Amino acid sequence: MSEVRDLRYGVEDRIPGPLALGLGLQLATLCVNGVVLMPTVVFRAAGAEDHLLWAVFASVVACGVSTVLQAVRVGRIGAGYVIAHGSSAIFIAVCVAALAQGGPAMLATLVVLSALFQVGLSGRLSLLHRMLTPVVTGTVIMLLPVTVTPILFDMISRMPPGAPAVAAPLSAGVAVSVIVGITLKGTGSFRLWAPVIGLVAGSLVGGAFGIYDFGLVADAAWVGIPSSRLPGLDLGFGPAFWGLVPAFLFVALIGSTKSVAIAIAVQRLSWRRPRAVDYRAVQSAVAAEGVGNVLAGLAGTIPNTPFAPSVAASEVTRVAARGVGIAAGIAFFALALLPKALAVILAIPQGVVAAAILVTMVMFFVVGMREVALNAANVRTGLIAGVSFWTGVALEFDLVFPEYFARFAGGLLSNGMTAGGVVALLLTAATMPRSSRHRCALDVAALPGIREFVRAFAARRGLEAIRDRLEAASEETLLALLDSRPQSGEGDPGREAADGGRRELVLTARKENDQAVLEFRVGAADSDQLNLQDRVSWVGEQADVPPVEQDLSLRLLRHFASSVRHQQFQNAEVVTLRFSAAGPAGKGARSG
Repeated sequence: MSEVRDLRYGVEDRIPGPLALGLGLQLATLCVNGVVLMPTVVFRAAGAEDHLLWAVFASVVACGVSTVLQAVRVGRIGAGYVIAHGSSAIFIAVCVAALAQGGPAMLATLVVLSALFQVGLSGRLSLLHRMLTPVVTGTVIMLLPVTVTPILFDMISRMPPGAPAVAAPLSAGVAVSVIVGITLKGTGSFRLWAPVIGLVAGSLVGGAFGIYDFGLVADAAWVGIPSSRLPGLDLGFGPAFWGLVPAFLFVALIGSTKSVAIAIAVQRLSWRRPRAVDYRAVQSAVAAEGVGNVLAGLAGTIPNTPFAPSVAASEVTRVAARGVGIAAGIAFFALALLPKALAVILAIPQGVVAAAILVTMVMFFVVGMREVALNAANVRTGLIAGVSFWTGVALEFDLVFPEYFARFAGGLLSNGMTAGGVVALLLTAATMPRSSRHRCALDVAALPGIREFVRAFAARRGLEAIRDRLEAASEETLLALLDSRPQSGEGDPGREAADGGRRELVLTARKENDQAVLEFRVGAADSDQLNLQDRVSWVGEQADVPPVEQDLSLRLLRHFASSVRHQQFQNAEVVTLRFSAAGPAGKGARSG
């Protein structure tokens, strides 16, 4: 029997208003440091402090809009889950470069461009599910600290005029020590507050040495917005712009993959009964991120992204109701209108800010390393990760042929994260297992052709021992897909257009290590259609119940395949079956 989560309020439950407000404020408080500190690092590192107050204000507003959009879900924008947003750490290096080379207007243009790319990408996630492997994303995440830490170390080493020599290193050291100590020794929800406590401790030490900017706090108004103006868009499209475009787009691509991971994790924590991931909601989450970043770009600040504390907060509080997300967004809006509250954070010594974010960068590296280690199961994937990572390091620090790579393709490879990511994608594409493909109509009449295709595939790949299982599972999958769609002439005449008017099936077969993999790709069915993976899983839980006619295909499919995965996207559905070549299916398939 699948484990049922002990939730106080699930995603679709109504939650009392006071409780939603309290939890929303708590969630916003957990995220606000990242919302404020990331743009602070970017604008200070680029020497653009004249625009800092406005950039922070705009960042808080954009994060509030994105957080509310994720909760309420407007059409295909927003996941419909509690996903708080914060400023994106992976954009730090490229945003600093954009500010330094072209100022706030060019930064705004590049952020808007990358945001529109994210919106477009959200509708095509089904095309990337094989290329953006955990090894690729893990390698890029490992390279993120490589590109950002030089900026942070430079900020830590800067001394305020007239400050004692020990002020900056001591305050930064205290912040790091407190954050690391609480993270290592703390338990439960106390760990979530480690960055906040570390910043407070570092600021107290900085205040004792006179480097906490109390004047900034005193001069800030209690209520209002910064007296600044929108930077506008730089439409000159000069060499500096074209040199940074590939880096921004690539970082947006990788950032979207991490947003996908967070959206998946939030889904799994938001339902009492385990269910397959709804990739339509994942696509909507990425779309909401893109819309929020269009606003961020137009307002002249850095991009924002779904924040991991959303996952941790739902896990700790056992509350996943959408009202919490709406309340968190409202809390962001309220904070944006309180300049004195923002000034309290902005007055933190830059060495303390950089030190706190440095700990985050260390954890990013560990997360990426874990993804690579767990998924680099053979020499091929391990070599892809190793070559890509060290290529990124070498090109980031101009260790090999700097006179050539610094100018190649307008400076595309001068950013280590972009260079390493491009190498990882190219190597992954070049080493992907060869696939056989068969196109046919989504119709019972296509069954003989499917059987012939499966037989030929099994013969070519030495899989004759499981050929019968492959054929039987293909037939049951076809019947299950047909069962989810109206036949010609049935029901609403317009419903046949759910497959884009084509009703086409693309069947792909490949061999991965010791497994055979069959992938069925069809147009999207009705939005309320139950997930095939869930149906197989739930039928398996009722093994002692006599099967009814509509369950028979699902029981057979569970028996023949080692695992069944059904990904429902807004424009397509992908059913992936895996078969162990070592022996029979045993008691049944895993769903997932």
